[in-house]
Amino acid sequence: MITVTRLNGKPFSLNAIYIETVESFPDTTITLTNGKKYVVLEPHEQVRTDIESFYARISLLGKVKAEEEQDGE
Repeated sequence: MITVTRLNGKPFSLNAIYIETVESFPDTTITLTNGKKYVVLEPHEQVRTDIESFYARISLLGKVKAEEEQDGE
């Protein structure tokens, strides 16, 4: 889960596995795989960093990188 902040200042958590896109127009908008959208205060780069950290914590990111390295050999 990552924690982000609604425009009204209230924080909430999202399961990063269900995030499909993160866009800035200029507000950061997170779209989930079910089509639901959230507009948050955090900048795009912070959300991206939080997602990568979440993936690393659940060993998803490390597994993908290891598989890419094996494919390159």
